[in-house]
Amino acid sequence: MDSKDKAILALLQDDARRTTAEIADAVGLSFSPCARRIKKLEADGVIASYQVTLDRQRIGLNMTFFVNVSLSNHREEAIVTFEHALVDMDEVINGHVISGTYDYLLEVVTRDLPHYEAFMRQLQTLAMVKDINTNVAIRAVKQGAALKV
Repeated sequence: MDSKDKAILALLQDDARRTTAEIADAVGLSFSPCARRIKKLEADGVIASYQVTLDRQRIGLNMTFFVNVSLSNHREEAIVTFEHALVDMDEVINGHVISGTYDYLLEVVTRDLPHYEAFMRQLQTLAMVKDINTNVAIRAVKQGAALKV
């Protein structure tokens, strides 16, 4: 990956709706070589996907929670079952396996506290869940930042 590829990636992270012509002009390439580079970055998996970032509050998702979860056992079956359950929970927008006191860190968004309580009840029904600790986000200071390339 050279400096032109990095410049292309920076522009796409800033605004993925830019046309190939706009990107080509900005990085000093003609249209066809720029298009080939973008296709190669996609084919190589460097560009994983294109997404739209929604304003959570404007769509009614007013609350963000960071939820630490520890499991009662770490057998493969319990881990797979738990992780499949997380994938199916719409409220969980990010989930990470972590080291330390807890096993998972989840980012959860809901409309309000009653909806969070319903989510928690669903999470607590999973037999392998041992402990849950929740932090409520007051406001985002930094969110969705571009990756440095």
